Amino acid sequence: MSSRLNSALVLLALMCALSIVASNHRARKLFIELEREQSRMHSLDVEWGQLQLEQSTWANHARVEKIAREKLQMKTPPANQIVSLEGRKP
Repeated sequence: MSSRLNSALVLLALMCALSIVASNHRARKLFIELEREQSRMHSLDVEWGQLQLEQSTWANHARVEKIAREKLQMKTPPANQIVSLEGRKP
């Protein structure tokens, strides 16, 4: 009877050891994946900052006005052609 009990306990200990090894392996894999995703997140944050800077450059009022004047030959109309719609009621 005791040899059966010993065999069962050895088998149980072996299963526990294998379970711990598998659990540690999975934890390492998940940690590596976490680090990879954090690195990707940092790269995306840097790219987002660059895109925001680029957007602000492209939308700069002086740049838009320069393109309007040079490429589209737009001009400010004379004062007598400017109509203000503020204060008018339908």
